[in-house]
Amino acid sequence: MNHLVVIPARAGSTRLPRKPLRLIAGRTLLHRTIAMARAAISDRDDVALVVATDDEDIAAHAREAGCPAVMTDSALATGSGRALAAALSFAEGPRFVVNLQGDSPFQPEGALGAVLAALESGAEVATPVIALDWESLDALREHKLLSPFSGTTCVRAPDGRALWFSKAILPAIRDEDRLRATDRLSPVWRHVGLYGYQLEALRRFEACAPTMLERLEGLEQLRLIELGIEIMTVAVDAPRFDSSGIDTEADISKVERLIAEHGDPTPAL
Repeated sequence: MNHLVVIPARAGSTRLPRKPLRLIAGRTLLHRTIAMARAAISDRDDVALVVATDDEDIAAHAREAGCPAVMTDSALATGSGRALAAALSFAEGPRFVVNLQGDSPFQPEGALGAVLAALESGAEVATPVIALDWESLDALREHKLLSPFSGTTCVRAPDGRALWFSKAILPAIRDEDRLRATDRLSPVWRHVGLYGYQLEALRRFEACAPTMLERLEGLEQLRLIELGIEIMTVAVDAPRFDSSGIDTEADISKVERLIAEHGDPTPAL
C-alpha cells in the first residue's frame, strides 16, 4: 500500500452528537464523505480508502456504503491520531496518510489529488486552501455570527508555507474599500479540512501532547507548526458552493439551503 486515505468518524462530537450519521438533505454525512472520496481517487489504484471510528454503528454504516472500517480507541483526541491508528493497523504501513475529515463532505474538486501530488513532491504535510473572493468572505463573516468556531482561515507565505491557522478571520484588512475596488480576490484564504502526511510526520505529531495554542483554537494543525513541521498549502478552486465543515445544526441548515439553491454536488455511492 502506497497511499491511505482515512475518514475519521467518531461518535462523540459535543456540538453535534453522532455527527457522521446525521442526515443532510436525505443522505448521511458519512455516506456523503465516502462518495466524495471515492470519486476523487477513482482513477488511482495505489490509494486505499478506510473509515476509522470508535462506534460499531458508524462502522456498519460505512460498510453499507462498501467502504472498509477499522475500530480505533475512543480516547484518541484528534482525527489525525485516528488516521495514524488506522494506518498502523495494516501489516504493510502506507508511505503517505491522508486525513480526510469526516465532517467536510463538500471538498473542492481536485483537492485530494493536489494533496497527494504535494506529498509525492516531498512535502512533510500538505493541505488545501481556497482564495476567497469578496462575496465569499462576506458570507463567511455572516456565517460566523451564528457559528463563530465553524470555518478556518489560513495565513500563508508566498511560497505556500502555512504560517498560521485560526478560527478567526485572518488577516485583518486595512483599507478594505480600496482593495475591494482594485482586486477581485480578498487576501483571506479558507482552509479545507483535508491533511496529507508523510507517515513519519504523522508519528511525530501523535507522539507530542496537545499544545496550548492548539487547545485554544481547537485546531490540531497548530501543533505541527509549534513542532516546527512545515505545512505546505496547495491552492485549489472553490467547489460548486463554498461550505465550511459541518459542526453545528446551523451548518446543516446552511448546506441544505445551498443544495436546494444550487443542486447536490455529492456523487452517487
